[in-house]
Amino acid sequence: MTSTSAAEVSKVSDDAPLPVSDTAVIPTAVIPGTCPMPNIAQLIGGKWKLIILQILLFQGMKRFNELRRQIDGITQTMLTNQLRALERDGLVSRKVYAEVPPRVEYRATQRAQDLEEMFHAMHNWWLKGQQQPEQNSKQSSKS
Repeated sequence: MTSTSAAEVSKVSDDAPLPVSDTAVIPTAVIPGTCPMPNIAQLIGGKWKLIILQILLFQGMKRFNELRRQIDGITQTMLTNQLRALERDGLVSRKVYAEVPPRVEYRATQRAQDLEEMFHAMHNWWLKGQQQPEQNSKQSSKS
């Protein structure tokens, strides 16, 4: 099995944007002291959590070593820690089978599945930036 990068995991095609719901939430004014961003960053921030969630959301159930092989550069200890944190926060479920050797399966919970639209939006944002590289570099050179 080959390793894949985060950008390749949910790639449908090079230029086809993923669908975003017509009922997307329209941002409202942020009231000081009520922005949940610090809490969101705590739940899904960092180098590995979004990659783990992306795999579980779009590829379904995975065993520990399947995840480890798919995530290029992650150590066994780091994957263990990240999966424990995601499980503690209700984003990943863990099922242990009473077998020898032990078998453990990980799945995205419904709470994590609710992030699917966000992953599609990030994918579309990335594609848009890739389709306009000259425009983006011109704007940054003017600054």
